[in-house]
Amino acid sequence: MRKRWFLQLLRRRVFVILLLVVQGLVLIGLICNAGRLAQWVSSAFKVLSILAGLRVVSSGDKPAFKLLWVVLFLLFPVFGGLFYLLVTFQSSTLRVARRLRNLEAASRPFLFTGGGDYEAACQAAPECSPQISYLQRAGFPVCRHTSCRYFPSGEQVFQALLPELRKAERYIFLEFFIIQEGVMWNAVHDILREKAAQGVTVRVLYDDIGSFLTLPKGYADRLCREGIQCRVFNRFRPVLSSLQNNRDHRKIISIDGKVAFTGGFNLADEYINAVEKHGRWKDAGVLLQGDAARSLTVMFLQMWNLGSRAPEDFTPFMPGPAPQDTPSDGLVQPYADSPVDRENVGEHVYLQIISRARRYVYIYTPYLIVDDSMLSALSLAAKSGVDVRIITPHHWDKWIIHTATRAYYRPLLDAGVKIYEYTPGFLHAKVFLSDDTTATVGSINLDYRSLYLHFECGVWLYQGQAIRQIKEDFQQTLGVCQEVTAADCRHGPLFRLFQGLLRLLAPLL
Repeated sequence: MRKRWFLQLLRRRVFVILLLVVQGLVLIGLICNAGRLAQWVSSAFKVLSILAGLRVVSSGDKPAFKLLWVVLFLLFPVFGGLFYLLVTFQSSTLRVARRLRNLEAASRPFLFTGGGDYEAACQAAPECSPQISYLQRAGFPVCRHTSCRYFPSGEQVFQALLPELRKAERYIFLEFFIIQEGVMWNAVHDILREKAAQGVTVRVLYDDIGSFLTLPKGYADRLCREGIQCRVFNRFRPVLSSLQNNRDHRKIISIDGKVAFTGGFNLADEYINAVEKHGRWKDAGVLLQGDAARSLTVMFLQMWNLGSRAPEDFTPFMPGPAPQDTPSDGLVQPYADSPVDRENVGEHVYLQIISRARRYVYIYTPYLIVDDSMLSALSLAAKSGVDVRIITPHHWDKWIIHTATRAYYRPLLDAGVKIYEYTPGFLHAKVFLSDDTTATVGSINLDYRSLYLHFECGVWLYQGQAIRQIKEDFQQTLGVCQEVTAADCRHGPLFRLFQGLLRLLAPLL
């Protein structure tokens, strides 16, 4: 059975690759083998590249993206402008952006239900009011009547998740980048089948590329036959489309709109160390109980309805407000990020935490491939006396990405940032912590894809037990890390040249 599934998957991938190669060859053939017409076409495309270059330079894009495009125009004066048009102006991307805007506008009343949480939050945390106000204006309400629990490993998330799933009475929503059959998913799957048979609405949304190698073909149909509603986000098609870069990297579990999980974990066995992959895997997650769970529920429904021509009414899935006597564990503000708008919410949350820090900023990130604004913020904080510490993996999942991460070590170390590598294995958590008061936990990596190309989510936290739990976890993790020194970053001229090339190509990694 496993061999047959592998052969089917292999044939599918080979077919996709062949179609892409054929499209490329056809395009090259039309331009290179048409005699005098080819000269006219070549000249026209060169002019197109010049015009595209002028547009890129005058745009509001990040400097790294501008530099990469300019280099591509110089290296490929004929094809550069055409490729830019293919990537930038596509009706499919514009349609998705329009649908998402409409969904966000329609669902906004379900998020902002009154109660005066915003005013009370700004009074309770005046030093954080700019952060709260920014997310509030971006469409993500701050919540007071919510308890939050932090989990320092995927194993602890898994242990807490199964009992909560069994308590579901109305619905269970799951949205993940990766789902893979094994100990973790099979245990969740068994409960989902049982709940669906009891009449509970169960919905599963997973990304096609993220689960391309981990699930057999037709898996969504199999779940539907079991009574589990399932959709595959942004199915991969063998055509040149920038939309294929926009993956659903979110991790959301919502149970009756009252309990929700998010973090860096996926539903696969390496996340709970049931199998060893790149050494011991370290991840993180949070459990929300109360009003903030509603926000993650709405985020799921927005993505679920993104591909629907007639979006559904969210009203049946909205729980009532948490009772006023619900235990309040600080402030909780879930947020989402989208690649089809101009608002880099995830990056802005990180930058605000760094800029507000007075004593320290602690960071978990599997990838450290940052643009100039993030590099400057981290460096400025360290030069200003803030204790900036970053933990990255010592064992990598992708060698080229890990090499690119290490290419940023030297300028950060020179600025006074302390960098550590998690030696037991691969660190996959995405966590920021500052000054014993604020933190964020979510799915957002410090790389270009996560910050600018993927659909992501996170939770901003102020005070409460989760802050203490994150700090304890970070201090314990430092005990199994090795500190990176300037001597570790000394390399020969060829390797430094290679690292410089990786930094130039960082937006593509």
